[in-house]
Amino acid sequence: MLRRAPGAGTALDDGLSDTGAGGYEPSAPGLTVQPPPEPERFKTEFSFTLPRGYLDENGELHRSGRMRLATARDELLPTLDDKVQRNPAYLTVTLLSRVVTELGSLGDHAITPYVIEGLFAADLAFLQDLYRRINSEGTARAVVTCPSCNEQITVDLAGGRLGET
Repeated sequence: MLRRAPGAGTALDDGLSDTGAGGYEPSAPGLTVQPPPEPERFKTEFSFTLPRGYLDENGELHRSGRMRLATARDELLPTLDDKVQRNPAYLTVTLLSRVVTELGSLGDHAITPYVIEGLFAADLAFLQDLYRRINSEGTARAVVTCPSCNEQITVDLAGGRLGET
């Protein structure tokens, strides 16, 4: 219910008065208004640590990196690639080269299909699984049952931090 207070604009029965600028301020002494909680930030990139690491041509090992969420374009464009058309299994290599944005000290645009081809099999499987979890399921967490106490707990399948083993 609204009531008009002399010289104070419109006051609401909940103890707030209209400031005239679209906001409300306390009209009773000691009343504070809390802003709504900030929504959780939408995460589009995920850090990871490869189980083995990419060994470059100089013998340097690169283990930590970042993967971004895939777009529809990321999934569509590789299907036009000649290598993918000749060998559909190559789709994974092309797709991962598009969404892995960092790998160790390799430069910004250095994540190419050639780099992904050079990964150890365990690292390729790790990145495929991470890709599936962040793009299909949206999470790297799972509910598991403790074998000792039978309590159900939520664990981060990627390790301490998303993507870390």
